[in-house]
Amino acid sequence: MNAETEHALRMHGPIDRSGMAAAGWRVALPLTVAAIAIILATYWRTAESIVAIWWRSETFAHGFLIVPISIFLVWMRRREVAQIAPAPDALGLVIIALAGLTWLVADAGQVQVIQQYAMTAMIPAAVIAVSGRRVARALAFPLAFLLLGVPVGEVFIPPLMDWTAHFTVVALRLTGIPVYQQGTFFTIPSGTWSVVEGCSGLRYLIASITVGTLYAYLSYQKFWKRALFVVLSVVVPIIANGLRAYMIVMIADLSDMKLALGVDHLIYGWVFFGVVIFLLFWVGSFWRDAAPAASRVPDTAAISLPRGTRARTAGAAFAAVAVAAAWPLWAAHLERADQANGTPVLAAPAGTSGWAVDAKPLTSWRPRYSGAAASTIGVYRKGDRAVALYLGYYPRQRRGEELVTTTNVMVVQKDPVWAQIAQAAGTKDLGMGPVEIRETELKSVGQSLLIWDWFRIAGHDLSNPYLAKLLLARERLLGRGSEGAAIILATPYDERPGVAEATLREFANEMLPSIDAALARMKSK
Repeated sequence: MNAETEHALRMHGPIDRSGMAAAGWRVALPLTVAAIAIILATYWRTAESIVAIWWRSETFAHGFLIVPISIFLVWMRRREVAQIAPAPDALGLVIIALAGLTWLVADAGQVQVIQQYAMTAMIPAAVIAVSGRRVARALAFPLAFLLLGVPVGEVFIPPLMDWTAHFTVVALRLTGIPVYQQGTFFTIPSGTWSVVEGCSGLRYLIASITVGTLYAYLSYQKFWKRALFVVLSVVVPIIANGLRAYMIVMIADLSDMKLALGVDHLIYGWVFFGVVIFLLFWVGSFWRDAAPAASRVPDTAAISLPRGTRARTAGAAFAAVAVAAAWPLWAAHLERADQANGTPVLAAPAGTSGWAVDAKPLTSWRPRYSGAAASTIGVYRKGDRAVALYLGYYPRQRRGEELVTTTNVMVVQKDPVWAQIAQAAGTKDLGMGPVEIRETELKSVGQSLLIWDWFRIAGHDLSNPYLAKLLLARERLLGRGSEGAAIILATPYDERPGVAEATLREFANEMLPSIDAALARMKSK
């Protein structure tokens, strides 16, 4: 009990504590809502990026329902929350500051999903700052549910594709059907199949997690029940997606490739997923807990707040907005300092050690890299060996001009000519010490390619995208800019990738000094 409340008790006698709490909401509620609205307006670019993904991606279209559901869940808890006296809490300001710092680092490295999570985390932090941690604890799930609106999950597509392909191949072999597998591609006597992004099951998984988490909250009161159901909402759709892929292949095989190849392919998948989720919820309904009794909302017509309450609450709301606004201002300062001068021109590295530029094309393939300020691609030959070299120069990192992004790939999904057979990270000795590279195998009807690629950032060669983002963020925060480059080598092979690997290693050992010189000239401009 604070001094003002004790003074009120001495002057006016006993006061209904729940009534005092509800009266406090006349001040705290509009200020809390206003603080959240201003924070979202301050980070409008990040908020806009979330909505843009909801709009263009069917996988994340459920995001449009997250905010209304969260508001409805808050409304459901209104009677309980009305019993809690709102009280500003400095912990909220600390959390906003930490979220803001995280947002700044993510902005420096152009890691959009971390920016989105950081901004979303400021919403419950603002509730704590203005209304108090007891209120935030009572609204913990509705506030945490907002995090499911952040469009995340594309990083899981490759492992989900691998899992689905492996599950399907194993199931087919157990059925007695012979299978030849290459990565996510496999061939059976009746035809050739591939597991693409749409077959990864990510859409089913995200939908299951979202609906399953909501169902667990509304149906159970015990934590272990909620946690168990959420785990099942993750595991079941992953296994179900493997079964779905196997069933589609079997339907096509048994129908002489007449069924499950067109629109019915998608229909079978969603119908099967719907049945699986229905069964999951039906089984889960047998262990539902009874809902707690609703609390009474007190009458606050004759209750006034202690002196100074309005000022403290307004001060907390202002402080929350001020702390949140500091980080975009810092980011704007870094953006002004990281300006590129002019339009760079990247010259092809000079041939050396017997490698010479050859105008004759080696392959029709080109890496799908966009946003580079300057790039060059050429063919180098030495005897009977040939290597295609691509360099992409990125003087600064900003949206649409990022070196490290999921849209920069060796080949897009469902490419009409090229298919990605395998991809793995590894370390190769390229003559100047070990270099972390990414190795990719591509195949078309008439050619197979072995590709090595890596990033050059602040003098470091690496292929891990997460470490690359951290390195770019560090350089920008330290005022050293966010310059980077992509280095990609490709050579064809027939039946022996080992010969192609030796060609790439020799090319890298002998041509890296010339590549370094070409990139160094860009930095000096």
